[in-house]
Amino acid sequence: MSVPPAQTPHAPGKGLTRNFQMARVVSALILREMSTRYGRSPGGYLWAVLEPLGMIALMTLGFSLLIRTPPLGNNFLLFFATGYIPFSFYQTMSVMISRALIFSKALLAYPVVTWVDALIARLLLNGLTGILVSYIIMGIVLLLQTDPVSIRMGPVIESMLMMLLIGVAVGTVNCVLNGMISVWPTIWSIVTRPLFIASGVLFLYESMPPLAQSILWYNPLLHAVGLMRTAFYPSYTASYVSVPYVMGSSLAVLFIGVVLLSRYHRDILNR
Repeated sequence: MSVPPAQTPHAPGKGLTRNFQMARVVSALILREMSTRYGRSPGGYLWAVLEPLGMIALMTLGFSLLIRTPPLGNNFLLFFATGYIPFSFYQTMSVMISRALIFSKALLAYPVVTWVDALIARLLLNGLTGILVSYIIMGIVLLLQTDPVSIRMGPVIESMLMMLLIGVAVGTVNCVLNGMISVWPTIWSIVTRPLFIASGVLFLYESMPPLAQSILWYNPLLHAVGLMRTAFYPSYTASYVSVPYVMGSSLAVLFIGVVLLSRYHRDILNR
């Protein structure tokens, strides 16, 4: 009687096993960062709300003493909140993503943990935290309003997603540069200090001279801030906003960052 030839057994569910393993690793990294970043400091997550809220309050107090009315509406608190909240979300995302490899360097020595896991963990934790904090702060600002405010949620969501993408793209490129150039974080912080002003947090794009407009238009953060303000001010159109430009430029930068990180992540970890 002939014996059928032995067949090489297939490893069933290999893709599902890898996905499950990745989910466990990402979850562990998220829990580690939550306990490290928020669990050891007094107040924990409370500071994530109080810090931007305090900044908005200081800007409101300072500018209300200098000028009579804000560039939009009649309330400084709402004007600065609609500019600072999305900008702060971008800033937090870009900084946290840029430090992903440094923060998880010890764990990345294990084969089961990859640089992709480190980036995804920081993206999920800081993205969800930033959105929740923004929701809470905006809720507090709206409660302090004396006049009713009509909100369009479409531009709000679109603006926050744009800021998220820009932050992840810039953070991914800086993740490589931080690991390869030791002084890069200092250089980047100096170079980008004018971004707070150049992103339209304190002014409107339309109020700038034509030469300044032609230069600042290429700042994608300015588009996202302008889009956010259209959600709270029905009379404000922000015709200069170009969503395709922001998405296209951000995806291009993100692609460059991912390619560089996949090529040089081992060099960074071995430094």
